[in-house]
Amino acid sequence: MLAAFRDSSSAARHVFAGRAVRDFGDGLAAVLLPAYLAALGLSAAQVGVVATVALLGSAALTFAIGFGAAGRDLRALLLAAAALMVATGLGYAAASGYATVLLIACIGTINPSAGSASVFVPLEHAVLSGTAAPAARTAAFARYSLIGALAGAVGALAAGVPDWLATLGVDARLSQRLMFVVYAGLGAAAACIYAGLRKRCRCYGFGSRRTGAARLLPSFRTETVTPAPLALGPSRRTVCMLAALFSLDAFAGGFVVQSLLALWLFQRFDLSLTAAGTFFFCTGILAAVSFPLAARLAARIGLVNTMVFTHIPASLCLIAAAFAPSVEWVIALLGLRALLGEMDVPARSSYVMAVVTEAERPAAASATAVPRSLASAVSPALAGALFATGLDVWPLLLCGGLKIVYDLLLLVACRRIAPPEERFE
Repeated sequence: MLAAFRDSSSAARHVFAGRAVRDFGDGLAAVLLPAYLAALGLSAAQVGVVATVALLGSAALTFAIGFGAAGRDLRALLLAAAALMVATGLGYAAASGYATVLLIACIGTINPSAGSASVFVPLEHAVLSGTAAPAARTAAFARYSLIGALAGAVGALAAGVPDWLATLGVDARLSQRLMFVVYAGLGAAAACIYAGLRKRCRCYGFGSRRTGAARLLPSFRTETVTPAPLALGPSRRTVCMLAALFSLDAFAGGFVVQSLLALWLFQRFDLSLTAAGTFFFCTGILAAVSFPLAARLAARIGLVNTMVFTHIPASLCLIAAAFAPSVEWVIALLGLRALLGEMDVPARSSYVMAVVTEAERPAAASATAVPRSLASAVSPALAGALFATGLDVWPLLLCGGLKIVYDLLLLVACRRIAPPEERFE
């Protein structure tokens, strides 16, 4: 991780540090949230509804941020998002009823996907994509994903702290509330990090006027900009196609978002909060290990092939886990899934940034992330209903099967849309 910071520009280092802090909080919250909601008296079906509302709220915020970012101060937007993170943590710490939880889930930054769908994402992508040449872009996103996965894994491990506090006589619900106060503190830390970005750090929209040496500068530097009338232009058709495909993948993934997978482990194998946190820490480390491998693999076989031919075996592991005879087999299969199933993350981010123009990057990041969030918001409520009726293996089967369909469609649809670094090979 330290090497990733040393080899990066100042702006990229701020993005990496911000990602580390907020993903530690997201990893903590994703494991803690279902246990906390159960302690508040919510049923499995209600937990699924909370997950759906959280993803819908995240989608709305991401849409507003992504399409409003062109020509605007990205630093100020990141600071506003960090302030919302602080408010979210304090809101959950003070929550006492289902209606209050739904309201916080809708407008807050915590969602059950542990950071992969977030208001921060299009802003960070826009800054990061301006720091690297095309040949180095996938490696930059691999570092970004690696740092987030490692931080999220440690955060998941920290979700066991309430169990440890319980051995010291601290009330379980009180200790869980205190962890959400910690989440708010992490939001404040993220704000301090983002404050170190250049003032007026912005991304150009269509119609931007840059002259002289300014044309050689990355798109997030300080410049005088004419705001863009359109967020998407020549790449609109490609972005819409990718958004549709990614939505199918996200709808499938919504059946086993981290909070619901934790709920499945709690119910099926009676795992403790500490054991679940340890499990997600290990899977987070495996996912982190896969990101540098994904960058190397993409350099050899291409971004789309990397996404597809690592994703399909991961989906088969998830399907097999639904029928596994013991918790040991489940852990082994889900561990292998974690190693293979996240390789598409840096490849997907790099691919989207590569096949659009520089001016379209914030909107493209948002346009591909928002439909993902909307699609993934539907399935957690369905999964919660399936859990409540005893059909607890069906979310895993639906997730695995639909993801395989997505991979095959992606391979066919994108075979002729190559990023710049792959066009002359």
